[in-house]
Amino acid sequence: MPLWTIHHTPGIFTAEEKHELASRIADHYEQVGLPRFYVVTLFQESQPENFFVGGEPTPVGVRVIIDHIARRNPDAESRRRTTRWINGILKPHLDRHPDLHWEFHADETSEELWMINGLVPPPGGSEAEKDWAERNLAVPY
Repeated sequence: MPLWTIHHTPGIFTAEEKHELASRIADHYEQVGLPRFYVVTLFQESQPENFFVGGEPTPVGVRVIIDHIARRNPDAESRRRTTRWINGILKPHLDRHPDLHWEFHADETSEELWMINGLVPPPGGSEAEKDWAERNLAVPY
């Protein structure tokens, strides 16, 4: 389950841009075999007086926190590829804002601490996970 939490100051994203970005994020994970419904994207707007960088209020800022649970990067090169991919997804949406401070990080969490609708997700790459992906639905297996 990738969870993208995007903290941002007002005016960074329109409703249409949020939908486009969330869809592009889900598209990627679906292309690598994850069920689309694993992907959750949350946009959290913060007023500049509540968004501080280096102890100072930030008029235009974005901070993205990504939790990866369903899969882990096995080595440094795959982590670098993931970082480049995340940067490539975000950059077109953020480069158009002058003086924008933006950053992201991704955490990898144990899949043993994860459930969907009270179900333990099937092992990665298993037939049950492929069934979930095809149905786009969590079902008992």
